[in-house]
Amino acid sequence: MQGMMMHRPLAIIDILKFAAESYPTGEIVSRRVEGDVHRYTYPEAYARAGQLAHALAALGVAEGDRVATLAWNGYRHFELYYAVSGMGAVCHTINPRLPAEQLAYIMHHAEDRLLFVDATFVPLVEAMAAELPAGLRVVVMTDRAHMPESALDLLCYEELLEGRPETYDWPELDENTAAGLCYTSGTTGNPKGALYSHRSTVLHAFSVAVALGEALREGRRVLPVVPLFHVNAWGLPYAAPLTGASLVFPGPALDGGSLFELMEAEGVYSAWGVPTVWQGLQGEIRARGRNPAGFGHVVVGGSAAPRAMIESFETSGVTVCHAWGMTEMSPVGTQGHLPAGHEDAPFERRMDVKQKQGRRLFGVELKIVDENGRPQPHDGTARGELHVRGNSIISGYYADPAATEAAMDAEGWFGTGDIATIDDKGFLTIQDRAKDLIKSGGEWISSIDLENVVTSHPDVAACAVIAVPHPKWDERPLLIVVPEEGKRPPKEALDALLLEHFARWQLPDAVEYLDALPLTATGKVSKLTLRDRFRDYALPDAG
Repeated sequence: MQGMMMHRPLAIIDILKFAAESYPTGEIVSRRVEGDVHRYTYPEAYARAGQLAHALAALGVAEGDRVATLAWNGYRHFELYYAVSGMGAVCHTINPRLPAEQLAYIMHHAEDRLLFVDATFVPLVEAMAAELPAGLRVVVMTDRAHMPESALDLLCYEELLEGRPETYDWPELDENTAAGLCYTSGTTGNPKGALYSHRSTVLHAFSVAVALGEALREGRRVLPVVPLFHVNAWGLPYAAPLTGASLVFPGPALDGGSLFELMEAEGVYSAWGVPTVWQGLQGEIRARGRNPAGFGHVVVGGSAAPRAMIESFETSGVTVCHAWGMTEMSPVGTQGHLPAGHEDAPFERRMDVKQKQGRRLFGVELKIVDENGRPQPHDGTARGELHVRGNSIISGYYADPAATEAAMDAEGWFGTGDIATIDDKGFLTIQDRAKDLIKSGGEWISSIDLENVVTSHPDVAACAVIAVPHPKWDERPLLIVVPEEGKRPPKEALDALLLEHFARWQLPDAVEYLDALPLTATGKVSKLTLRDRFRDYALPDAG
């Protein structure tokens, strides 16, 4: 027997329509590339999303087409989130920090039709013009007065919207229709695409809103420092309007002083971002001797938050929520608020709990398995590779069957590549990464990709890249080289080779030379031995 209830498809545009009708005073405040601060309400955002949808249709965008963005956190980027998906197209957010080689691959693989860019990124697009997909049109997200001069045929965002109707006949889409696309370079080889649906995105917004209700409710003001191009800013562009919370977008100014001033001026209660950003803010807080007025909550994710950072926030009256997730998970998978009954526990005990990655969100299932795929107990001691499944987790990578096969187990769970424990209270602790990835400032760097390029140098006999601790970036890559006999390739030569394939921030910070690499019993390089040897290694700029 089935229930007798209406079935209405879940649609992203309905979130903004709901916010416009139910929270008409909710705001979106944006520090713009143009230098000023822009503000408007959810009803005004909904109206401009309608205008943008008309403009996209006039440019020939149809259902299923991919529309790319290279942009900071701001109201125009927010409008693209809703207009593109609302009309049935796919909003493809691209990380501008990736090297040009990967940017070109991503745009070609996605077959992007349009590219929306902040003026900041016009030089980047100009430099790789020859590598862009054929027929790609570029729209600069500004008005005519601030349009940059360029040899490219650029369209102006505000001119596209001018005079368009503010209402749009949004199509009723199947809720499994693709809505968003985000590529991850978290493993070896080419970047891989996570293709989100309307259903997965709305359900993820519900889960985030429930799990982080302290930050997300009417009257709260939330600052997403995590970029809109990085996994949908952890779902905040959807969860905030769903709950009536106002959004404060920082634009390109992410230094501690700029964030402090914006948070104070706008009364930001909760801010979300990676540890490297909060290091800068905490430095500003120490310099001023106080928190920004009204600041009481911070969500830290992207990489493990140092205990000292958590303690510093907590002792100053700012509640820390340590979260964990992945691009493939939409992305939030766990949240680290204290469980009931811990409020009066000793400070050290509370910090022990806060340092973990937290408990799962509703809709996310977790399991750990041994090297043979056998589930391990959730007793806080047994370790295994973490696998996840749920309504907001990928069932495979976009147009990449080989990567899909490698990532999914026989029961349809996604293998994260993280080694973890889960205790009997449901708290997740990430122990290590199974695939020797390096996570620097919240961004992945593949050690194997670096090794493959360095090995191509004629003076290199063998090499390995490992992660070593860094006080600011959490981890940085260290390159270990076994040179050919009588040779010693300098770091500058190896950097020049790597820069043909990687962004400068992805390059190793230092090079060490050995006569031979340690090997395991099966003849593989023993990175465990290398990590132990260089555990206390001091990088040149880490002191």
